[in-house]
Amino acid sequence: MFDLSIFSQFSNNNILVVGDVMLDRYWTGDSQRISPEAPVPVVKISELDDKVGGAANVARNIAHLDGKVTLMGIIGQDENGERLTQLLEEEQVNAKLLSQSHQPTITKLRVISRQQQVVRLDFEEAFAEEHAQALVEQFKAELQHHQFVVFSDYNKGSLRFIGEMIKIARDAGKTVLVDPKSKDLSDYAGASVITPNKTEFVAAGGLVHSEEAIVESAQQIMTNCNIESILLTRSEQGMSAITKSEKVDMPAQVLEVSDVTGAGDTVIATLAMMMASGLELADAAKVANLAAGIVVAKLGAATVSPEELYRVVNKHLFASKQRHYQTPFEDVLQHIRFARQSGEKIVFTNGCFDILHAGHVHYLEQAKALGDRLVVGLNNDASITRLKGEGRPVNPLEQRATVISGLASVDWVIPFGEINGNEFDDTPYELIKLIAPDVLVKGGDYTPETIVGADIVQLNGGDVAVIEFVDGCSTTKIIEKIKR
Repeated sequence: MFDLSIFSQFSNNNILVVGDVMLDRYWTGDSQRISPEAPVPVVKISELDDKVGGAANVARNIAHLDGKVTLMGIIGQDENGERLTQLLEEEQVNAKLLSQSHQPTITKLRVISRQQQVVRLDFEEAFAEEHAQALVEQFKAELQHHQFVVFSDYNKGSLRFIGEMIKIARDAGKTVLVDPKSKDLSDYAGASVITPNKTEFVAAGGLVHSEEAIVESAQQIMTNCNIESILLTRSEQGMSAITKSEKVDMPAQVLEVSDVTGAGDTVIATLAMMMASGLELADAAKVANLAAGIVVAKLGAATVSPEELYRVVNKHLFASKQRHYQTPFEDVLQHIRFARQSGEKIVFTNGCFDILHAGHVHYLEQAKALGDRLVVGLNNDASITRLKGEGRPVNPLEQRATVISGLASVDWVIPFGEINGNEFDDTPYELIKLIAPDVLVKGGDYTPETIVGADIVQLNGGDVAVIEFVDGCSTTKIIEKIKR
């Protein structure tokens, strides 16, 4: 088992991702009729959305876990390549992409209507050998700055010389992880870990009719192909981490599957982050398995935040919550921006939450239901003393933050109460300006016009909501009852 303090060290990880990068485009609209020109639906497009895909999505997952990540791949000198580069910059990925004019940027355009994919259009050509070789030369120069390398192979030609790159990396003492696509796994000779799914494993000669067959065939593949270990992803059967001496199974951790898109990217990204943090394969795979369970419960090619991963790891792998992961303020703001870029609606509320009671829990659950992510602004101790008087708070900030962040409805907790360390502000106004939530929530008998920060949210096109408190639930009354 490992120390949960590694979650606060994620920003120390510097990982190099190399592979087939692509742009995923989603055109969404309603369809009411069949075309008179052909028996196909007519879709009136109302929404355009672009996402990074392939190896770029692996890099995005690492960045969303606070890792430093550099991405290498090949794009075309075209509009799609420019758009992909722009998205990667927004995702905090250090993109060092080889731009060439012979083949287009790999692009997949999906037309979606009524939550169903109507058609997918692929724009791609296999990259030329000269460009794949040029990528090898760039790789040699970049490798020295990274200890961990992830190869994301989609069989588009960027990794035509992956065997040579793996050898270069291993000779330099680097750890190499590969998400494979080739049926011949000897193409990845020298890899530290490969992460095939069950279909890819069978195509490469693996046997899956029994657990014994999986182990024997996997170990035979590792011996024949000079691969150290395999993390086999097995859909509803979870994952198996297999080395030449053992197999460790991890059951699937999904209550309800919404979308498996990009789950493999999340697995190898999380695996790399955890191994770079010092975990051995088995423990790193357990965390990657939990991360996969989080993303497949979301729509689209989703990612995992450190807070989400911490909570699920703490729940499934540890019996106690004595070690609380407190996210640095600037990182929280970045995670909120990432969530918004992924199309998630941000809800904000605030309060003292001195003694947590049923009314608080009910209120926060209602607030979370108004969006996808809930941010709670928490008055610091000095602020509560100014507002409530001497003797308050009963519980100090760190304890209150730990309790609130442990609720399933809460995604982030941010203290407030001072500006620049010496000016007091007992309202969350400046915090709301920084977060710019989509929904601002306050409890009690307020009107939207009287809520602090309502002007900011409404100016940005957001909503302001008032939720009634549960009758009979009050921190003040609890304290008075205790005194009696």
